[in-house]
Amino acid sequence: MDWNAIFQMIDPKLLIVVAVCWVLGFLFKQTPRVPNWSIVYIVTAVALGLTVWLIGWGPEAVIQGILAGAFAVFGHQLVKQVSERAGTDD
Repeated sequence: MDWNAIFQMIDPKLLIVVAVCWVLGFLFKQTPRVPNWSIVYIVTAVALGLTVWLIGWGPEAVIQGILAGAFAVFGHQLVKQVSERAGTDD
């Protein structure tokens, strides 16, 4: 899938939500008391809350919130996997 297709799925004004979720996910990852398995749920809940706050309640807000949270988690994992892979290549 092309990145342009993904960007078209998420409302451009919600890219700030993606950035906030990415930072929150990073901060939660550094917090010892937050289990790794719960980070994706926390990030998604924050994304939903911020999206509903920005564009109002409705089915589109729920879908956009889930997409923003998923995009933040996916983006982090993509960067992590690429950097780990680059570190193992000799």
